[in-house]
Amino acid sequence: IKMAPPFCTPTATLFGMLGSTLATALSNFGAAYGTAKAGLAIASCGVMRPDLVMRSIIPAVMAGILGVYGLIVGVIICSQIRTDYSLYQGYCHLAAGLISGFSCAASGFTIGVAGDAGIRGTAQQSKLFVASMLILIFGEALAIYGIIVSLVLISSPSANNLCVPIK
Repeated sequence: IKMAPPFCTPTATLFGMLGSTLATALSNFGAAYGTAKAGLAIASCGVMRPDLVMRSIIPAVMAGILGVYGLIVGVIICSQIRTDYSLYQGYCHLAAGLISGFSCAASGFTIGVAGDAGIRGTAQQSKLFVASMLILIFGEALAIYGIIVSLVLISSPSANNLCVPIK
């Protein structure tokens, strides 16, 4: 019994694992950048206005959530890799990982830069707090858009009959 060579190669698993890895790594990279950038602003704000430190922690928390998004996508992709894993599924999972990872990385950069400016601005003029939070929410929405598209790709109809023996 021969397996269909163009559809059921061992490289399909490689593409799926790459998708899982990239989703996790890129989203954690964005989360780390956003947390570090906002953390520096929190530290400098704490010197000028210690009473605003707890209010200023919101961007760092929002950036940390991005790592959880990548973890969710990575775990879902890994849980679907089996012995009858086709190239179609591998490519879908690679694309899902790339979409999730890059959208979370972009969101992390947005949250880091906007959070830094928002924290420093709020320390000088407290009226900027609401506008700063709205900008951060829109930055977080970038990651949510990528997660939605990734989950649609992951749950797309799998081609289970691609790995059947040739008769």
